[in-house]
Amino acid sequence: MPSRFRKPRVLLIGYGDVAQRMAQLTSGRWRVAALIRRTDQLQAVREQGVTPLWGDLDQGPSLKRLAGWAQRVVHLAPPPGEGLNDPRTVRLLQALSGRTRPTQLVYVSTTGVYGDAQGEWVRETRALNPQTERAQRRVHAEQAVRSWGRRMGVRVSVFRVPGIHAADRPGNLKDRLLRAAPVLVPEQDIYTNHIHADDLARLLHWAVWGALAQRAYNVNDATQARLGEALGKLADALGLPHPPTLTWEQAQATLSPLVLSFWRESRRIDAQRLHREWPWTLQHPHLWSAY
Repeated sequence: MPSRFRKPRVLLIGYGDVAQRMAQLTSGRWRVAALIRRTDQLQAVREQGVTPLWGDLDQGPSLKRLAGWAQRVVHLAPPPGEGLNDPRTVRLLQALSGRTRPTQLVYVSTTGVYGDAQGEWVRETRALNPQTERAQRRVHAEQAVRSWGRRMGVRVSVFRVPGIHAADRPGNLKDRLLRAAPVLVPEQDIYTNHIHADDLARLLHWAVWGALAQRAYNVNDATQARLGEALGKLADALGLPHPPTLTWEQAQATLSPLVLSFWRESRRIDAQRLHREWPWTLQHPHLWSAY
């Protein structure tokens, strides 16, 4: 490690809930910076012990200050809301391509890149099959970071993450039950894949040191159930009614295209590679154990 760095430097791109949880884990041991787009957030970020670096992934010139700042980068920022590519990731990689490059970049992707597996188990070796523009943008970002890592000699790791939940996140699963949001009838229901935000933050804390180069990792908790069954167990734990059920035909007539796009894809995410390389213990192994 270069002697001019008294503490390891880590740069967080996309300073949302998970990144903030990760920053809390590193408090006092790493020097953490975060890319911040809104100037009214700068002081609040400083108060969290994080160095704010103003910049906007939609404005390439604003990212120049990122060059050479950190040895490790964790990229959690989402792509734009439309199109088939992720120009934000491309601009970030251009900004990091100076003379002093990071040694490690961790990209947080989505299990949506696999598309519909019809309920089958999905390992990292499965061919990607994005079935929405949202997932296609993620595939483009994955390809961009991995290609960049090979060209630049930077260790790049990709983490494919399912739905993130926690009791203190907006729109959490308890709120979903209170809203009586429906699920599909059991014979048509999809398998659920989730990870608690605290477990994901711990995973990323490890990833900047332990993840292997050019490696993709599936992320998932130990819940192996269809969505309605998992939410039913959570409802029992909380003393709440089970969610109402719809047939697929009823769902098509009443629900938004966004919700339907998720319900068209069913897969069971196999995260054994991650557990073999880092034998971590989940703090929240099941949906119903976290509320």
